Amino acid sequence: MPLQNRVTPASEIIAVADRGLFMGNRGCLHNDQKQLVRPVCSVKRWIICQLQFRDRRRSLMTPNQYTELFFLDEATALAAGHRPCAECRRQAYNDFKKAWLTGNPQHQLGHPCSIDQIDAVLQQDRWDQEVGQKTFQTELGSLPGGVIVSLPNETAPCLWVDRSLLRWSAGRYDRLGPATQDQQVKVHTPRSTVQALRAGFKPIIHPSRHGSR
Repeated sequence: MPLQNRVTPASEIIAVADRGLFMGNRGCLHNDQKQLVRPVCSVKRWIICQLQFRDRRRSLMTPNQYTELFFLDEATALAAGHRPCAECRRQAYNDFKKAWLTGNPQHQLGHPCSIDQIDAVLQQDRWDQEVGQKTFQTELGSLPGGVIVSLPNETAPCLWVDRSLLRWSAGRYDRLGPATQDQQVKVHTPRSTVQALRAGFKPIIHPSRHGSR
């Protein structure tokens, strides 16, 4: 039976067999029996990592270690509130940090700034202890590509990319019909990350985007 370690765009953690393109973590979320006991902890550094890095090997859900989480792709991880790791994904980290600072001048963090300051803003944007993931409503056509949204008539979240909507699932994307630009959608991707995408950050998207049915 698969472990409960796969993250959805709604920041829920589910049990499915497929690992996806990326790993990451948000601290220790499991117990000694490899069971998930919390969706978040006090750690604000929610990161997106490569599946392989410098021949490192980990035993999944080792007691008292961080919980290895897996994402379909980078767009999914960003929607769930994560950002690129500074160690194993340095170029993506640098690109994201630059785009985030460019897209979010209202926070007045300046160049350079500590990534901890960005993580503190992301924490405010992405999670509420009472309700879980924070979302907001806006018109679909006002959003940059790479954002994941929910539509009133769709049970699954959808990726907005190339002015088209792709239905998300744990293993792939599937194409929807034509999108109505002025329809109101619920946005899963945190506000400040949306601004980073608007400022030019390009997330890695699962290859099924090109062959969506």
